[in-house]
Amino acid sequence: MAKAGGWLFPGYQDGEGGKARQEPRFKLACRLFFFGDNDFEGEATLVDISTRGCRASSFITLQPGMLLNLSLFLPDFDWPARVDEAIVRWVQGQDFGLEFTSIRPAIRRRILMLVMKLKH
Repeated sequence: MAKAGGWLFPGYQDGEGGKARQEPRFKLACRLFFFGDNDFEGEATLVDISTRGCRASSFITLQPGMLLNLSLFLPDFDWPARVDEAIVRWVQGQDFGLEFTSIRPAIRRRILMLVMKLKH
């Protein structure tokens, strides 16, 4: 079981059924652009989000362990939220899970406020 904020979330696991997720994710459909090394870039559709990461789907093939910069086109503002670094934790078909590993405090607060709205 994963523990998040004092609550237990037994059903939340990564896409491979492995390590338990630390926080629940909430459904949200929006665009996501990703950028990696050697001019690697692509577009995806965000499927769900938490304060620590997200799940997305793309026709571009990703590999676990890849480090990406992200632009999340969230519905709360007209400009994207930029995540300085995210790591691909799992890939299953076109779906993949990202953990936000480097994110500015203002963007983390923005995502937290969005998740709180989605929760209620």
